[in-house]
Amino acid sequence: MIKRISLFILVIVFTVSCVPSRQYEDEKLKREQAEANLQKLQQSCASLENKNNELEEKIIDLEKQIKFLKQDTLNTGIALRKLKNEYDKLLQLYDILDQKNKELLQTNIDETKLISSELSLTKEQLELKESQLRKLEQELNLKKQTLDELEQELKEKEKRILELESMLVRRDSTLNDLKKKISSALFDYEDKGLNVIMKDGKIYVSLEESLMFPSGSWAVDKRGEEALSRLAKVLEANPDISIIVEGHTDDVPYRGRGEVKDNWDLSVMRATAVVKILLQKGNINPSRITAAGRGEYAPIDPAKTAEARQKNRRTEIILTPKIDELIEILKTD
Repeated sequence: MIKRISLFILVIVFTVSCVPSRQYEDEKLKREQAEANLQKLQQSCASLENKNNELEEKIIDLEKQIKFLKQDTLNTGIALRKLKNEYDKLLQLYDILDQKNKELLQTNIDETKLISSELSLTKEQLELKESQLRKLEQELNLKKQTLDELEQELKEKEKRILELESMLVRRDSTLNDLKKKISSALFDYEDKGLNVIMKDGKIYVSLEESLMFPSGSWAVDKRGEEALSRLAKVLEANPDISIIVEGHTDDVPYRGRGEVKDNWDLSVMRATAVVKILLQKGNINPSRITAAGRGEYAPIDPAKTAEARQKNRRTEIILTPKIDELIEILKTD
């Protein structure tokens, strides 16, 4: 893209020597900024898809951790109840032995010593069980805290996913509504060299050469100017839509004249001519529009037939909604 613009600028420099250098620098800067904005938008879209995939993978991993912690918590609870039952039994035994000790205080010394020894052993066992019980309770509390933190994190991730999905739905709804408005405004030109489709989150308005330009020319004819005038009114009413105008030619070498020498130059001149008409016919901020020449290198049909070449000689107006909100949500991750 930069090579194409550079070639176009060189042609202008060598052929239009009367253009002031300051105006030339301004035009060059505008084209570079437009290219940078386009590249940034493409990178943002790719980043969005990567971030969405990462969030889904994190949710799957968190759900696995929660499932493991729930099972571990269940096992710990079972062990805790078992220890409590043992503790209650030992406590009952302790009470029984203590009662017997009181009853046998008056019996012989040997029996009393034996009972005291058993009682001492039971106390040690009780203390050991109590220690184990406290340790299990601490582990259970720690795991419960971890489980709560993971559940909270999962809720936040799910909330962010819902926000992203909601914005994507709104974007698609906006595109569908815009497509209907464009189709309605350009209804008279359908099946006459104009086609409106939506794919990959964008709207493509394709205008064949027969509708827009005489063969080999970059001067928009009357029918094409009327179609662009209707489209400009729709774009004026939708200021949050970015616009890319691409000129396309077939693979037949163009025998140029003046500053337009080949298919590259012709495609750029046609894209620029369309942009200028859109700006004239509608109150559109020029910063929303990028003009690009694709030459013969993005054909619809690669066949070397007259019909295929006719399809390839076209101008495409690509409309993309802003995704600033999506980018801001991903930055908070």
